[in-house]
Amino acid sequence: MKNKMKKKILQTFVVFALGAVSFAEEAAVENNTVTLTVDQAVEFALKNSDSIKSADIDLAMKERAGKYGWNVLLPDLTASGTLNRISDDTLKKNLGAAAAQVKTTESMHWTGLFGVSADWTFSFAYIEKIKIAKKGYEVGQISFEKAQREIKVNVEKLFYGLLLQQESLKIKKDTLENSRQRYLQAEKNYNNGAAPEIKLLQTQVAYENAKPDVSKAENDFKASMDTFAFLIGYPVGTDIVLSGSINPEYIDADYEQLMNKYAGYNLDLQNLDKNIELTEMGVKAANLGTFVPALKIKYSFMPMLTDFLDADKGGYPSGGDWKDNGSFSLTLAWKLTNLLPFSENRQQTADTKDTLNKLKIQRNQLVENQKINVRKAVNTLNDAREQIDVMARNISLAQRSYEMTARSYRNGTTELLDLRDAEDQLNQAKLGLANQKFNYISALLDLETELNIDFKKEAAKAETSTNETETETVKE
Repeated sequence: MKNKMKKKILQTFVVFALGAVSFAEEAAVENNTVTLTVDQAVEFALKNSDSIKSADIDLAMKERAGKYGWNVLLPDLTASGTLNRISDDTLKKNLGAAAAQVKTTESMHWTGLFGVSADWTFSFAYIEKIKIAKKGYEVGQISFEKAQREIKVNVEKLFYGLLLQQESLKIKKDTLENSRQRYLQAEKNYNNGAAPEIKLLQTQVAYENAKPDVSKAENDFKASMDTFAFLIGYPVGTDIVLSGSINPEYIDADYEQLMNKYAGYNLDLQNLDKNIELTEMGVKAANLGTFVPALKIKYSFMPMLTDFLDADKGGYPSGGDWKDNGSFSLTLAWKLTNLLPFSENRQQTADTKDTLNKLKIQRNQLVENQKINVRKAVNTLNDAREQIDVMARNISLAQRSYEMTARSYRNGTTELLDLRDAEDQLNQAKLGLANQKFNYISALLDLETELNIDFKKEAAKAETSTNETETETVKE
């Protein structure tokens, strides 16, 4: 009884929870507000991006081509049926001298021809074509993965860029609020006779001058958010709330170690290697088609029925005169024109070879360019990390300086200009720190793109491996 009661309570709770979730989703839709983390934004973009949908179609096409690439070996099967009526003059001509003694009937004018034929051609070049189709699907998979990574990186950079823009807006709003508070305090002091009118005017001008800057920053941020919503697939006008902060996860970036371990993972490099293999297969297929003859097998079964409607002979289908015009043939075909070095076939093969050489040159360039990009990203990471440490200390100093200057200003021993200078220095320190954090995240994403790795996953793998090793050591 107790178990049944517990089960019923659990079912009721599940139904209530699902209803609550549904209600929350409906409320979110009604309010047109969506809260997103960076991972949720990436996930949504990967499901709704038009470029991903297009890449998915391309991959499906290549998969279908690779799956059924063997269809080049299928024979050409043809079935046909023909009814033919000859004229009186043609019939008399066919009968010749016997035409005068033979009484012609309508059935003698008709002939029925039915046929089934199979024509099969085999060339060793077909084997390479099948391999090319399968290799094309592998290229498609790499292209699809590359499109996914590009979407991921672009969305993450946009997300953190918007967080940076949001932080800048917050600082501007805080500055505006500080200006407003100083203006209100100056107005109060002026009304109480504790401050001159010039001080009131100065604080009022500073406050009014800060308003347009904040308003412009708000409009720019809203426009950026609308663009972000559109790019990841949300309807225009969706109110997106960013959930996250610009806090990078640091790595130990060593150029030599990274290149030795991950250089070959680059998707552009993998894609180029596959295309080189495809081009080499194309050259091989062209040579096989040129220098090796093709085998053609043809078989046809073509029964013909004359006196088609002759009732005396039984009529169709058992009556009449049946004849078989079928045949079977084996042929070795060799197009000798293709052997000529100036023929269209050999010229196309020469062009394919030149394309292959260009791809190899492009590969060398890509390898060197990867080295440059990885070194640049590593240097940016190390420099940004040093700057982050320095600026974190600068913020503490700037904060103390601002607080001391604000205290002196309230006591009347410091001018408004000095206070604003101290506030600007604090704001610059905050923005500088946020900028360097964004630079670190951006460089890390660039490095992950160049090496086609995810440092979070790599760190998790390393931790799992370490734990397994420690467990095995304890067992021993």
